[in-house]
Amino acid sequence: MDCATVTVPMNYRKPADGKLSIAISRRKAKDPAKRQGVLLLNPGGPGGDGLLMPSYLEPEAIATSYDLIGFDPRGVGRSTQLLCEVGYWEPPRTRPTDDQFAPITAAAREREAACQRAGGGLRPFVNTANAARDMDVIREALGEKKINYLGFSYGTYLGAVYGSLFPGKLNRSVLDSSMHPDWLYYEQSKQQSVAAKQSVDAWVKWVAERDKTYHLGSSAAQVNAALDEMGTRLAAQPIPWPDNPDFPRIDRNTFDQLLGFWAAPRPNWALLAELVVKIKESIGGTLPADAGKAMAALGKALIPETFNDTFPTVTCEADWPADLNVYYEQMRLFRERYPYGRGANAAEPTECTFRSFTPPERLADLKRKGYPTGLVIQAEFDPATQYDGGPAMAAKLNDNLISISDEGSHGIYGRNACATEKINSYLIGGVLPGSRTTCAGAPRPDVPAGGVAAQSGRSLEQRAVELIKIHKLDRTF
Repeated sequence: MDCATVTVPMNYRKPADGKLSIAISRRKAKDPAKRQGVLLLNPGGPGGDGLLMPSYLEPEAIATSYDLIGFDPRGVGRSTQLLCEVGYWEPPRTRPTDDQFAPITAAAREREAACQRAGGGLRPFVNTANAARDMDVIREALGEKKINYLGFSYGTYLGAVYGSLFPGKLNRSVLDSSMHPDWLYYEQSKQQSVAAKQSVDAWVKWVAERDKTYHLGSSAAQVNAALDEMGTRLAAQPIPWPDNPDFPRIDRNTFDQLLGFWAAPRPNWALLAELVVKIKESIGGTLPADAGKAMAALGKALIPETFNDTFPTVTCEADWPADLNVYYEQMRLFRERYPYGRGANAAEPTECTFRSFTPPERLADLKRKGYPTGLVIQAEFDPATQYDGGPAMAAKLNDNLISISDEGSHGIYGRNACATEKINSYLIGGVLPGSRTTCAGAPRPDVPAGGVAAQSGRSLEQRAVELIKIHKLDRTF
């Protein structure tokens, strides 16, 4: 790749106040004769570094026709960094008790103070609108009249803001795994636990249809009762997990996270069911070594997104509830209704509850007026940006929507052949797939309902590694 740095104002309203550097990268189109311009890429976050994205997407068809442009947004990676002092994090709890609300709140308040001490001068200007303005500086530096855009997760909101601020500078646009335009950002966080519960409910029904294989119950109610009983027993007597320093034991909290995060990808379902059976058999003892290794392998692939210190700043560009009772009521609700994955952790106070700076501008009014119809891509059981965000963003921008049915992935391009083909046809040929299109998700495991699954002979660890490789479960944005 070619790499460079562009210089941008810290504050676009007062350029003399200081400048920031933005690191950019370029992988030129493989076929210069077919080149159609530049395609800017963003991985999401907020806080994801995108400098290496042109290399990640080099095998895809778009690399033939576009110069792929990556960049680290302001505050991130090799661009001018926004740093926070290390603050205290309470361990994430899926079902916190009322007594635990106060320390969770105190930790969020302390983290905000730690961020303010280290990055106070820069923080007000690390936001989505300024990142979009930086993108337009990149466009100008490259000598392009217009850009094309492919953004994932939070990158969908960034792309929508760019199109709203610079409609005459945007050509084709693909928003993959979209944020909801009206869920900035507290509701977006909570919906991750809603999505996790939806995937667990679907998995529970699938397991109930295979009671002769897994013996967890022949109805959804029976399987849920078995899971609740296991959770109660794990809360009282966690299972030691040898050789895992991050999770030395499996308690109810870890069990909730396991179910919520690992039920999302459908190809994972059979292995997840077998691991749950192993955990059930191990209560009162120790997790078998092979089951522990399988869980560790999947855990590295399916842990939720992590962010640098830009995340707790950009997400504060929107107002969060100021009344702590709002959070406490939601945490009580979520620990009962949506305890899987992040559970009530998704509804708790954050740094933004105690925001110590005033955003210099209001959120951008999202609209598509002046640039071509784009695509929004959304998986039915997206674990990070819940499905409703896709139709809402498509309606907001009057874009075409591609839905991936029975799919629990986050970040579809390059992973789903049907959707990837339609995206390529649009980006390369300008062909829209239709206002509403559906592609099938990755297949569920071939375990017959009402029968006993054939044993493959491969260990749980081997199968976990195989799932990661075949279904690209380790690719997160």
